[in-house]
Formats: sequence, C-alpha cells, structure tokens
Amino acid sequence: VYEEPLCFHASMLRKPLSESTRRLIMSAGYFMYFAFGSNLLKERLQLKNPSAVFHCVGRLKGYALKFGLWGDYVDCRWHGGVATIEESPDEDVWGVVWKMGEDNLTSLDKQEEVDKGVYSPLEVKVETETGPIFCRTYKMNKFRPHLPSPQYKEVVCLGAQQNGLPQEYIDMLQAVETNSYAGPTILDEIKDIQK
Repeated sequence: VYEEPLCFHASMLRKPLSESTRRLIMSAGYFMYFAFGSNLLKERLQLKNPSAVFHCVGRLKGYALKFGLWGDYVDCRWHGGVATIEESPDEDVWGVVWKMGEDNLTSLDKQEEVDKGVYSPLEVKVETETGPIFCRTYKMNKFRPHLPSPQYKEVVCLGAQQNGLPQEYIDMLQAVETNSYAGPTILDEIKDIQK
C-alpha cells in the first residue's frame, strides 16, 4: 500500500518546526531526505541506509553546490573534496528526495559524520513537481574548497543520471574539475554491488 508522504505548505516553513510537528513526522515511521552529492546514487546511499526509496527529483532554491573539506581534515574516504551546500540567493541545487525509515536516521547521521562535527543536519524546503516537501539534508561545517576525486565526481554524475536530474545540471556536474587521485575509494564497493 502506497502511503503519501507528509508534505508541508510554504507558509509552514517560514519558521522552525515545532516539537509536536517533528514528533508527527517521526511517528509516521519515516523521514524525507534531500541528497545532492554521492547519495544521489541509490547503491551508494543503500550501502548503509537500506530503507531509502526514491520519492522524486527536487530543487533547493537559494543554495549553491560546492566541493570541499572540513577545515584541516584531510582523511577523507573519497580522497578529495565532497559535496556541500552554501547559501546563494540566485542559485539552485538539484537533487533527489528519498523516503527513509526512521531507523536509518542514525546511520545517515553517522555516514555524514555529524558526531565528529563534519556536517550538521539542516531542515530545508525542496521544490518538487507536486509542491514543496520539507526534507532533512546536511551542510558541511568549517568548509574549505577542495577539488573532488574523479571517483567521487563519477558517483555524483551517475546518481544524477540514474534519477533524471535536468540535463543542464548534469552537464554542470560533468564539467567539475577533479584532482588526480587514482587509488581505491568507496566507488569500488558500489561497483561490486552493481555487478
């Protein structure tokens, strides 16, 4: 049985959600997550978050996609910069809205290294074809620009193509400059799953 996800009107999103509204979302047994980086690719996201189900493509207005590292932290599993968002009034970030079981909230936070302070969870309004949806996403703390590895860029581009993001946006992703890293990454695990 298909269960319609909770949607929120723009008027509800002008102020932070009340604690009762948060409890209502979580009591439904799931949450909506907006992915814009490596988690665009289903196989990547489901490595640690098996409940994730594609809901729709969406656009986050007023933000720009950036690649970088957390402060002086260089021990990145992707061997280069990773995606984050930054406020930018005239730009948009396209991504995927995933419907996820609440049991994967902890694993998603762990993947985004919230406990180490690398990313902070953020509540955002994502525009979709059927109207705005309130989603959880993540923004890097202490952001420092850094080129992504070719492997990281490949995962982001594969996810964008897999989920039908606008071609103009995919072209922009494919034009992102990378570093010269050529060793193993999480992409190897993903390719094993895809076989």
